[in-house]
Amino acid sequence: MKPPLLLVGHGTHDETGVAEFGRFVHRLRCRLDRRVAEVTGGFITKARPQLSDSVSSLIAHGHHHVIALPLSLTGDREALGDIPGTMALEQERHPTLEFDLARPLGPDPRVLELLAERLADAQADMPRLVTDETPEDIDPAETAVVLVGHGAADPAVNAEVHRVSRLFWEEHAADMLTVETAYVSHNRPGVPGGLERCRRLGAKRVIVLPYLLFAGGVLERIWAQALAYGANHEGLDIRCAEVIGDCEGLADVVIDRYEEALSGAADPEAWTARRRFTQALAVERMTRDEPESEIPTPV
Repeated sequence: MKPPLLLVGHGTHDETGVAEFGRFVHRLRCRLDRRVAEVTGGFITKARPQLSDSVSSLIAHGHHHVIALPLSLTGDREALGDIPGTMALEQERHPTLEFDLARPLGPDPRVLELLAERLADAQADMPRLVTDETPEDIDPAETAVVLVGHGAADPAVNAEVHRVSRLFWEEHAADMLTVETAYVSHNRPGVPGGLERCRRLGAKRVIVLPYLLFAGGVLERIWAQALAYGANHEGLDIRCAEVIGDCEGLADVVIDRYEEALSGAADPEAWTARRRFTQALAVERMTRDEPESEIPTPV
């Protein structure tokens, strides 16, 4: 039996996001039944189950080697926290714990394919945001996409979202006018800025495509910003796509990341961070446990 899979979420106060995380954990548990000893998940902050509780439960059931997988589309440490460091701290609490760290999910080609499916659904089924009138027949060359990431204080994370936009345009939306990048917070342009750029480029229809795993408060903010912009630009057909969500395609990517980590082929930078943190804790523990040397009394 293969070691447990531990999905790590950043945490949210939104019950919708927590519930969808739980459903996805259940999907993977069913997919990996009889192949993996256990599938569970935990959040670093804000929500339950907390990561520390999930680790304690695994240890209590006799599982001392786990595969920890960040359930994230980017490597944003501010959002997810220092997962190697967090897991190393769990090793302090549970000295028998060993873990392998898997890579985040994106930008995997299959993630881009899931985004393309959400885009197609929005083109075919989603109504206009501002009016119930039947939209005119708009050519793909007059249609633009705004891919919206969460936004981060780390420029490298924001650049990664830009890279996803470019890859998505070339591989899945080459016939469209443009694929622009926007962010919910921390960085510009915001959703209105992305929509405005598409309008100025001549788009008659803009589809807002969230680069998010699950629904919740962040998705609602994206839709609200798009709705507010559309209220002042009634001639522009604005549609909003759904998030990637709990689905079989996402489960496929997670399972492959699990197998990759199990074979030792995960991101070497993550391994380096893990080793450095674990070594630092080991040195600190050795220093703490060493008895103080006695100072000889002068004769």
